[in-house]
Amino acid sequence: MKTAPLIFLAGSLIALPALAQERVWRCGNEYTNNATVAQQKGCKVLEGGNVTVVQGTKASGGGSASSGSSAARAPAGSPRVEGVDQRARDGEARSVLESELRKAESRQAELQKDYNNGEPEKQGSEAKNYQKYLDRVAEMKAELARNESDIAGIRREIGRLPVKQPQ
Repeated sequence: MKTAPLIFLAGSLIALPALAQERVWRCGNEYTNNATVAQQKGCKVLEGGNVTVVQGTKASGGGSASSGSSAARAPAGSPRVEGVDQRARDGEARSVLESELRKAESRQAELQKDYNNGEPEKQGSEAKNYQKYLDRVAEMKAELARNESDIAGIRREIGRLPVKQPQ
């Protein structure tokens, strides 16, 4: 007796995809199952597959004064951070970035010293293999450029932080 309901259930599940679906028309980037709208817009009938259309939500068109300021606010579910806590976080971020900036600037000075205006001292086998020397010089130049880019990025990030206030 228990097998009969299972067979019926399996049979009904197999029959589900075979159910007739309404005709669907494509009008550019829009889809419709309304024949009159499709005729008015000159839409094309879609054939050869099932189409699943999920209705999207429309943005509210209210032009109130508060809608402009709400874009700068945090998302609705995010936790609220008090001003004191936020200033502490900003201060910590600033100190970390300034530390990274100092490291990058000292690294840049070291790289420039080793690079020696494009003429670093030859090492070991580079006296006999000039291409090896040129490759090392090119690598040094690329590393200088990357480090300079890192320094510029860190400075941009520091510039985005609020101005440090005296305590």
